[in-house]
Amino acid sequence: MQPTNTHDPAYHHRVVDCQWACPAHTPVPEYIRLIAQGRYDEAYLVNWASNVFPGILGRTCDRPCEPACRRGRVEEAQAQKPEPVAICRLKRVAADLKGADIHARMPSPIAAAARNGRRVACVGAGPASLTVARDLAAAGYEVTVFDAEAKAGGFMRSQVPRFRLPEEVIDEEVDHVLRLGVSFRSGQRIDSMKALLSEGWDAVFVGTGAPRGRDLDLPGRWDAKAQVHIGIDWLASVSFGHVTTVGRRVLVLGGGNTAMDCCRSAKRLGAESVTVTVRSTYEAMKASPWEKEDAEHEGIPILPQHAPVAFLLEGGVLTGMRFEIVDSVTDAQGRRQLVPTGRTVDLPCDEVLLAVGQENAFPWIERDAGIDFGRDGLPVLDPLTHQCSLPRVFFGGDAAFGPKNIITAVAHGHEAAVSIDQFLNGQDLRQRPAPHVNLVSQKMGIHQWSYDNAPSNDLRFKVPWAEAEKALASIRVEVELGFDAKTAFKEAQRCLNCDVQTVFAPKLCIECDACTDICPTDCISFVANGDEGDLRSRLNAPSLNLDQALLVSPELKTGRVMVKDEDVCLHCGLCAERCPTGAWDMQKFLLTTAKVGVGCRG
Repeated sequence: MQPTNTHDPAYHHRVVDCQWACPAHTPVPEYIRLIAQGRYDEAYLVNWASNVFPGILGRTCDRPCEPACRRGRVEEAQAQKPEPVAICRLKRVAADLKGADIHARMPSPIAAAARNGRRVACVGAGPASLTVARDLAAAGYEVTVFDAEAKAGGFMRSQVPRFRLPEEVIDEEVDHVLRLGVSFRSGQRIDSMKALLSEGWDAVFVGTGAPRGRDLDLPGRWDAKAQVHIGIDWLASVSFGHVTTVGRRVLVLGGGNTAMDCCRSAKRLGAESVTVTVRSTYEAMKASPWEKEDAEHEGIPILPQHAPVAFLLEGGVLTGMRFEIVDSVTDAQGRRQLVPTGRTVDLPCDEVLLAVGQENAFPWIERDAGIDFGRDGLPVLDPLTHQCSLPRVFFGGDAAFGPKNIITAVAHGHEAAVSIDQFLNGQDLRQRPAPHVNLVSQKMGIHQWSYDNAPSNDLRFKVPWAEAEKALASIRVEVELGFDAKTAFKEAQRCLNCDVQTVFAPKLCIECDACTDICPTDCISFVANGDEGDLRSRLNAPSLNLDQALLVSPELKTGRVMVKDEDVCLHCGLCAERCPTGAWDMQKFLLTTAKVGVGCRG
């Protein structure tokens, strides 16, 4: 193998698995260390710079960082079910425990006289639009956000139930954005793109989400329409207080997070029986594992492999639904198919909530406005720049590539804001600056480091819940209570500090093998070189995760190479402490991605 190019910004970034997996590239270990030090304001601001909504995401994020967390891969001997660091819930700690004067540490609004004179319209007030607004307003743009609702927040406000996300948290974090001088036009629905473009905006960003839920056109559907509701519309009606009661027996169709929100909301509105049915297997459901666990914890059964066939009525009143049981079969190409068995089952119900998917809807964008759409109904976009066929119009969030999640919408907002800034300054949108990487030694003495390199052996701590009787009695009582400071500290100590990189200087190495002797995971080997497959098989501990790179040195004096398996390294620093020549060093990695402003222009 060739020596590893550690000057590539992606190399060390990939080692920080949690940050790599986060669409917004939040520097997770950095804010977790700050939480452990009790520096909650700093931890909040580190989050805010990347993901904009720490308090919201600390409660609702889909957590792509956690399955990537190295902790779950290196403590297999610790527990029957190794678990990652509670990254998401620690984010909430930063939001809950920060000081009341956090505004004083955020950017101040730019005076009107100092703005750059460019006007940008954001359609929709969800996470993508608010991210664009924050990034551009802080750079001197005049940004106006339009939304049909009275308050900004988009689907964060209308589709996430209050027992998961209190309204005051949304209000606070939306206010952080609007305080930067963003103009919010509430109650103003945009119903014509051509009319909006005629108002002379320099650029337009569309962040309207995926506002249309899919229906099921089955026998009896329209005869029972008063008792059958589209899940996302029903959740919005619950959120705004238009729906306060529900049928005695409720069926929820669908296997995503919206279905989990629907069933748990129905339970709180007084349903005696709530059942979720899904066509797929339980394992293939799109809902996050913890969302399924939370629903089942509240006594809601989930019935997999139930394909809906018909709505059943008696005397014009819905009484139940018929389902066909299907088998999940994998073909020779590894594709999963649901095969009918011919067996059916009838489930009684008084009300049905359909959460079987969402679709984009752009009836307000005229098809002769100059914006091309694909056969899937989505705009044709450059996936890097988010620019559509009409150069001054950009899309992000669910409106761009279909339904995802809040953190992906935030990432889209950052990218689109950079594109808008480049576009309005005559730059090539595809020539985006590479991330800047900085490595700083953490050495403070012969055997001292500026970070805690002795991770705790504790198993993942459980987040406390409100009393079940109290939580299930109200749609607005928050279920999860969050970590207190003491528990947050202990959970933060489980972090392996993966951003503190093990940096090797081959010219200083005398090949004494002291580092291999002391390494607790046998991740360092000195071996003869070879191709990657051969090399991985000859390491002290065979390297099994092919997705994680090997750190390979140039040829050393004996002709061997040093190979470190990044997959199971604990970043404990023992190799650097033991090395007699200082060939190993622990250096903190900082990634700075392109941001709106002069620095992101050519």
